[in-house]
Amino acid sequence: MPAAESTVPEHPIRQRLGRAGGRLRPGFAGFWSWWTHALATWLPLRMRELLGLARERLLLQLEGDTLRLALERGAQVRELGQLPWNPVDDTAVDPLAPLLAQRIAELPRWLVLPASVGLRRTLVLPAAAIERLREVLAFEIDRQTPFAAADVHYDARVTGRRADGQVEAELAVVPRGLLDARLAALGAIAGTVAGVDLAGPDGRTFGLNLLSGLQRQRRVDPWRGWNLALVAVAAIALAAGLWQVLANRTGATDAFERGVAQRAVKARLVSAEKKQLLDLVEGMSFLHSVRAGRPTTVEVLDELARRLPDSTYLEKLSIEDDRILLIGLSNEASSLVRRLEGSPLWRSPALTGALQPDTRSGRDRFTLMAELAISARPEPEEAPRARSNP
Repeated sequence: MPAAESTVPEHPIRQRLGRAGGRLRPGFAGFWSWWTHALATWLPLRMRELLGLARERLLLQLEGDTLRLALERGAQVRELGQLPWNPVDDTAVDPLAPLLAQRIAELPRWLVLPASVGLRRTLVLPAAAIERLREVLAFEIDRQTPFAAADVHYDARVTGRRADGQVEAELAVVPRGLLDARLAALGAIAGTVAGVDLAGPDGRTFGLNLLSGLQRQRRVDPWRGWNLALVAVAAIALAAGLWQVLANRTGATDAFERGVAQRAVKARLVSAEKKQLLDLVEGMSFLHSVRAGRPTTVEVLDELARRLPDSTYLEKLSIEDDRILLIGLSNEASSLVRRLEGSPLWRSPALTGALQPDTRSGRDRFTLMAELAISARPEPEEAPRARSNP
């Protein structure tokens, strides 16, 4: 039956879909399918065949007692040959497997019916109906065709989009008895059929699958288990590699921190030793400067021996810090201050207390004090500067 177009009033379900919003978009699965197939178009045909992205399928078409085999690859259909077909004599589980190359025998098998055995109608639907197109058009079978939904096999496809956001969809139905008879005619290979499609006079299919969900057969890729295992191994290897890299980085970081801590301890020890050395040098320098600016005891004794008269006898000579204390007996005690004045080794000599005559020796006992002539003590400059920069 030829395809026909019709314009029908809005169905309540479609009205609800329209109100729900053409804002809805296909989900992740639709995007993934579109994206992978779009990427596959950039690959060479041989590469797409190896990766299973060539979208190939084996078409089966019964014409009387003859089974025609064709290979569909994308939009191209290439006839493989014709076989005499008698399902009664078919006792093998898969009689086509010995006759076909392994790659072609493993392709999904589709039964192709002439477009004339089906009825097609074009409908205008909201964009939100795309996600559940087959379920939505199931309500239109009894209104658009002379059959009930339980009496047909059906499918739907999107044929175009309009500027107003709506889509044009095609509903195709085939009487259930006719399709079941064609499947029964296939005999043993009917159980291997993945779907049923319609084809035009030029042999091109419409992209439909008239089988219900329960009848559709999915051919399992024999390499799928190995591929999944390889993917799992690759994922584990990748995770192990990343973990090892992280462990290496963590170990390197810990080693670096330990090295920094050890160097910091050594640096603190060196700094402390340097500070001690600088303090020692500073102290030695200070003592040296003090010693250099202070007259020695020998120099003081020599100067006193030269300035004191011979009649003077010292009972005590004490040098404490910067003071000189003289206690003794002398016949010229009153002139001792004059004699000691003017010496570069001390200054401000003076008697302390009164002179006391000593009856035993006939001399006067005196106590005399003076200040050592100590030069100014220079403040060391290099040591503080060095100490501030350990």
